[in-house]
Amino acid sequence: MAEPQRPNGLIANKGIELLTFGTPNGWKASIILEELKEAYGKEYTWQSINIMQNIQKEEWFTKLGPNGRIPVIVDHDKGGFAVQEGLAILAYLTRHYDPDHKFSFTDPLDISRAEQWMAWQHGGLGPMQGQANHFNRFTKERIPYGMQRYTGETERLVGILDSHLKNQDYLVGNKYSIADISSFGWVNILRFSGIDLDQFPNLKNWWKRIHERPAVQKGLAVPSKSKFDNETYEQQLKEDPEFAAKEKELREAINKAKEQYGYVYKSP
Repeated sequence: MAEPQRPNGLIANKGIELLTFGTPNGWKASIILEELKEAYGKEYTWQSINIMQNIQKEEWFTKLGPNGRIPVIVDHDKGGFAVQEGLAILAYLTRHYDPDHKFSFTDPLDISRAEQWMAWQHGGLGPMQGQANHFNRFTKERIPYGMQRYTGETERLVGILDSHLKNQDYLVGNKYSIADISSFGWVNILRFSGIDLDQFPNLKNWWKRIHERPAVQKGLAVPSKSKFDNETYEQQLKEDPEFAAKEKELREAINKAKEQYGYVYKSP
């Protein structure tokens, strides 16, 4: 099978064009676009931006998304208007293309509540969990302080979600919305990040509810299904003894780092 052509510019001339990759931030855009497609028939075009190849740093891309990060959308029906950052994309798409507010709100207080949870994710869960991934998975040598610091902070943050979801199914107004979509992608890779999702039962049930949505499944497959999501991770643990052994070693290293620095879980 031939390799897909490397993107070098936009390919559509109408509708929404999504430039993305299979990451928690990328899923924000692909999930809401699939939800809008299912709810309203809103079609969109997407291109895979392989971040391992640094396509997102090329000049044609940074003209659209100056930060050189995915996702970016381009609204060809509004003069080629480009939007970067997942939070801004969720807000833009629902503001313009969710007239019935199926995934957004009309009540000013609920609008604020959704904005607060999205800002919380954008400034907290995403960056902290990203650092947990970095120190647990991608550094050349294991640095115990970084491992316990960011794994612990991620646990604290997901504990906040778990507590908030104790008596409600969704984050705002007991209604599935962009507030949920914003955090879902990160929760969808918690196991990969070194967090035991089973310790947070309310959050796990919330993750399951959202994960079962057909549009979410489609969004998670853009541009292709991840190897790092909770479902695939659990399957690998069961089917691949070598993978299971390496993951056990990593969990032991994280626990040892926590012990070394006297980490005690507390949330908030």
